[in-house]
Amino acid sequence: MAASSSSESGGTAAAPGALAAERVSVRFGPVLALDDVSLSVAAGEWVALVGESGAGKSTLLRAFNRLTEPASGTVLVGGRDVRSLEPVALRRGIGYVSQDAGLLPHWTVERNAALVPWLLHDPAPEDKSRRALQLVGLDPATFSGRWPRELSGGQRQRVAIARAIAARPPIVLLDEAFGALDAITRNDMHDMLRRLRSDLAFTALLVTHDLAEAIRLADRVAVMRDGRIEQIAPPAELLERPATDYVARLLTRAGVRAA
Repeated sequence: MAASSSSESGGTAAAPGALAAERVSVRFGPVLALDDVSLSVAAGEWVALVGESGAGKSTLLRAFNRLTEPASGTVLVGGRDVRSLEPVALRRGIGYVSQDAGLLPHWTVERNAALVPWLLHDPAPEDKSRRALQLVGLDPATFSGRWPRELSGGQRQRVAIARAIAARPPIVLLDEAFGALDAITRNDMHDMLRRLRSDLAFTALLVTHDLAEAIRLADRVAVMRDGRIEQIAPPAELLERPATDYVARLLTRAGVRAA
């Protein structure tokens, strides 16, 4: 099979609340981490970035909240070039969940979840925190006063997601958010995320090594390799018509090929 272009068909014009990367390249010293990548995510759409370690997944995701800066190309959030936006304000307007949760250990669960509303000077950050905890399946009466050290790994990730959604951002970025969890907990988290999607309308870009997770959660899956996008397609199309030999091998190794 011939390799596909890293540029996505259909253009990359960003609707409000959407994400777009236009011919983005990122270098870390001599390493080309992203190589002329284009990607668009429509408002309300969920897109998963999958691939092996070093493929450029997290680098691409972090370009949208300016945790990485492109050497060339344009990154748009809500139709605006992120270079025109102050980085701290940009990050406060986008939900972000990392693999290690990143909770502040000296803050209670309630205060951790209230962080972004508090930073945005919301008049009732604790109310936003408690509502977010309820949405992720943690009873505020039970968990609000606990410390991160008193939580399981899955509970810490739920608090991290509560923090990400507490201010009701239009976009949430999930960077290997479930990578350190066991299979049963991961499945529970997937169910919780799907319920969140039905309760809250937001755009999501998620990075994962797990193709089954991507297929379960995303409207489209982008397979990355060596800093480029090999294929981006809805799960059914990806499974039935892999565009390159690499995509076909990856699907076979993951045990998710269509019959």
